[in-house]
Amino acid sequence: MREPADPRLGAAIRARRRALDLTIVELADRAGLSHPFVSQVERGRANPSLESLGRLAHALGSSQVELMSGTSLDAPEAAVGSFGTAEARLLTAGDTRFTVIDVSGCEADLGEYHRHPEDEFVTVIVGTALVDLGEEGTVRVETGGSLYYRGGTPHRWASVDGAPYRLIVVKERRASERSDAP
Repeated sequence: MREPADPRLGAAIRARRRALDLTIVELADRAGLSHPFVSQVERGRANPSLESLGRLAHALGSSQVELMSGTSLDAPEAAVGSFGTAEARLLTAGDTRFTVIDVSGCEADLGEYHRHPEDEFVTVIVGTALVDLGEEGTVRVETGGSLYYRGGTPHRWASVDGAPYRLIVVKERRASERSDAP
């Protein structure tokens, strides 16, 4: 039996779409999904598969785990999913100013670039990560090292040599996604 749709997931997708000034049709086109389906998801009447959620997240410059965080405001440990080529677990709960994500991986392939409006701070707590910032260059970040980049910067990361890495990602949530928004 399929789980009922959670309206908080739809609300998180809608908030992100609106923050990016996209229409449902534009989002659906970017994600390769039908706009009636995206509309159903936003209204909490349909539950996307993990593949569809991944497509929506990529089209929104986000990740599955960030979008899923809207469905688990009281239990961040339940918000687990992919984050680029890695796996991630949301560490914050509720209506916080920051989203903190624990990311683990061992993939040496950088995968696709991600770009979003929020600034991001990354610190490596295990291993060595290779962080590709597009035109700004590629940086090797060792255990204990950190990196900050502005919103809009294309970025992707991977293991330098296929060995496991773990990092903490901190992103400030946009005002339009928080209840304290003006």
